[in-house]
Order: sequence, then structure tokens, then C-alpha cells
Amino acid sequence: MPSALPIADPAPLDGALPGFAGDGADERTFSVYLHVPFCRVRCGYCDFNTYTATELRGARQDDYAAQAVREVGFAREVLDRSGVPQREASTVFFGGGTPTLLPADDLVRMLASVRDTWGLADDVEVTTEANPDSVDADYLARLADAGFTRVSFGMQSAVPHVLATLERTHDPERVPLVVEWARAAGLQVSLDLIYGTPGESIGDWRTSLESALASEPDHLSAYALIVEPGTKLARQIRSGEVVSPDDDLQADMYELADELLAARGYEWYEVSNWATDTAHRSRHNLAYWQGQDWWGVGPGAHSHVGGIRWWNVKHPAAYAGRISEGSSPAAGRETLDADTREVERVLLLTRIRDGLAIRDLRDTGRRAVAGLIADELVDAKAALSGTIVLTRRGRLLADAVVRRLLDD
Repeated sequence: MPSALPIADPAPLDGALPGFAGDGADERTFSVYLHVPFCRVRCGYCDFNTYTATELRGARQDDYAAQAVREVGFAREVLDRSGVPQREASTVFFGGGTPTLLPADDLVRMLASVRDTWGLADDVEVTTEANPDSVDADYLARLADAGFTRVSFGMQSAVPHVLATLERTHDPERVPLVVEWARAAGLQVSLDLIYGTPGESIGDWRTSLESALASEPDHLSAYALIVEPGTKLARQIRSGEVVSPDDDLQADMYELADELLAARGYEWYEVSNWATDTAHRSRHNLAYWQGQDWWGVGPGAHSHVGGIRWWNVKHPAAYAGRISEGSSPAAGRETLDADTREVERVLLLTRIRDGLAIRDLRDTGRRAVAGLIADELVDAKAALSGTIVLTRRGRLLADAVVRRLLDD
């Protein structure tokens, strides 16, 4: 089952934001996230807001692009009415689900609506997620011609038995082919990997890393498998059908990834993300981590503008109903108070290589820095320059670092 949405205040049907949402907007970037909630099959580990054909309850994939375009127009009206300055989109991200289950022309139409509504920055980053078996060369070329700049392939593993446990359907031998097609189209390439799958050995993980590196992606993400409550994988572990991921093994896998990637010239810029250089970092994800503004389009999509966070109704049928009525698709929202914003700022900025300015910490956080250096969790040289930057050990214990910065 998909994860539950947060409990918060109901969102107004007209979507209006408080007047202060626009304060300081000119100092923040604006991004657009477009959620495409469709998948051919539901992977056993996944708790994202996704739906297979049998779960749509009358909602139709072929109507979806038109619904998303209507929400983009609605978003412009809400921001205008709420006095939030309109800004060009600095990044656009199509996530899912599997966005590339839709025809390429549907994604192109959705991007065109963002361009027509807000404009795109001259250096805009436009990314779509894709499964290796959901695109071909013509599809990728069509996206590139329309202004997409980047594709993120869900590789996950190069080892068949690991893919089978994850219930991924693609042939690992297809990954180099889709990377070649993307490059021929002029797209930047990111590969997403998962480590710590039940039954995956350190040798399996090395095979996946070396296979990914052989394709020379511009960017690579590596996420530890998290067993989310309510997923098929959680039930399999509870019944003893598969073993639970091992924390110590996952730590070893992370260290191996960082070693191999660093040896090949990739720099970590967020705990789970590496890039060949700063130009190939995911600027869209950096916007999230840095607390910028974004509007999330689609079922279950989250938005954040000026300290107001809200999220849409989850099911595609409910979303379609709200859109057809001309009312806000938002299900709930919250206003982030000063303490919540501080916790999130410390939590997110410590995860990125650019780090967190020590001068911006509260007194308790500044007092914790010396101990974190002594425990080899924070880079001493960076701290002398006034910035909290995690060591490799610190990245493995990032949550503990944050607790000490907030609570000591």
C-alpha cells in the first residue's frame, strides 16, 4: 500500500496561500515537479504513490496530461492571487511511478505548459525518470528535441537475482543500450542504484557498481534499501520468506560505493548522490535540500512555497475529480514554524557537500562541533573554514550528527 499522507490542516478549495508566502521569493528559486503515478507492476519494496492498471478505479492514463496541464494553469492563478512573485522555472522534474509509460508527446505537452506558464530559465534542468525497458532511441530523441536535458534511469542492480527480489522487470543488459541512446540524443544521464537488498552480497554490489561505472553516467545515486511498513517486502520479511537487510552490510556497501566512485572521479555532493562535476549535480534535488520553492503537480505531489507545505489527494481518480471541478487538488497543508524550519534546515544542509555554516547554528549546535570533529564525523579543515561538512563516517551516521547539532 502507498504510504500515508501527513496529518495537518485542510487545504482551502481555492488553494490560496497566506500573504507571507511571497516574502523573500525573489531570493529563492522556483521549480516544478510533475508526478506521473502509473507503473506496469508494483515493485515489492516500493511505497511511492503509484498505481497499476487494475488500481485506477476509472482514472485513465490517456487523460492524465490534460489534467496536469490544468493544474499548472491553476498553480499560476493561485500564486498570482496570493501575491507570490512569478519566477521562471529553474528546474523541472518528471517523477513517478514511471513517467515514460506515457507517450513522449504527453510529457512534451506537460513541459510546454510549464514553459508557457512561467517560462524556463536559460540554463533550465529538465529531468525525467525512466525504466530501462520503458524507452527507446526515438522516445529519448523526442524528449531531447522538446527541451529535456537529463534522464534518470532506474537501474537498481546489474545482478539478476537482486532485480528479481526487487521485482524489477528490465534485463540488466539493456542499461548500457539506453544510456547510449540517451547520450546520442544529447541528454545527461543519471543511474539510480539500490543496495542492501535481501540476498545481495558485497560481491553482487560491486558487480552493480562496476557495471554502472562502465556506462560512464554523469551522475549516480545509491540508496540503501529501506523496508517500508505495508509493502510486500515488509510482509515477506515478517513471514520469514526473505531476510531483513543488514545494517552493517549496508554500511560496508556504502563505503565500497564511495571508494569506487571517488577512484573514478565522482564527487559526493549529497549523502546518496555523486556527480562527475558540479555541472552534473541534480539541481532539482538541491532545490529541495536547500529549501527553495516548488510546485508539485499530480496525485500525492508535495509543494513548498515560502514556508507553506501542502500535498495533493493521492488517488488519480480523486485527483481527476478535483481538477475537473476547478478546485484545488490539495488534501492538506501545514505552515512550518520557526523551530520546524530550523530542524529541517540543519537536517538537509548537513547532508550536502556544500555544508552548513557554523555561524548559522544555534549556540547548542556550535558547542557540539568540537566533539563531532573529535569523533571524526565532521571534516576538521572545513570546520576551520566555518562549515559543517560530513566525513565518510559522518555520512553513515548523518542522523546522529543532526541530533547532536540540535540537542547538545
